[in-house]
Amino acid sequence: MRRRRAVAAAGAVSAGLLVLAACDKPTPMATITVGSDSVSSEATCGGEGEAIKAADLNKCLQDKGIDEISVDPTETVRFGVDPDIADKGWTILMNGQPLVESSKKTYQAIPGSVFFNAQYGAQGNSTLVSIKEGESETTGLWSFRLKKSDD
Repeated sequence: MRRRRAVAAAGAVSAGLLVLAACDKPTPMATITVGSDSVSSEATCGGEGEAIKAADLNKCLQDKGIDEISVDPTETVRFGVDPDIADKGWTILMNGQPLVESSKKTYQAIPGSVFFNAQYGAQGNSTLVSIKEGESETTGLWSFRLKKSDD
């Protein structure tokens, strides 16, 4: 009886290891926080260290199934990235255009009003914001939609 349990346990462990070996390694995470709300995401495109082709990058910037967060323009929008992203340098893009210089820090904060200001390319009450990994070539893109809150 004891031997059957040992064999069954060994089989379960082996099956579990096979399942884990078949899984892709998750990409690093990026997080946006506004007040007490936050949204985190793995890479929308790339995030595995290889350069993304320009055509693929443009398609990725049009991705519709991305996470959203409401933003009160009087609040600060905080961007946080895993150290793996920071080590390669990262830039915040607003509607596909660089909003800030590349950084190697894991954290940046920007006033919420910027994301709804026409002077910075905003249109309407919704803005596509992306975190671009890589300084000379893009190796990952994390996209979020910021929606102006009605408060």
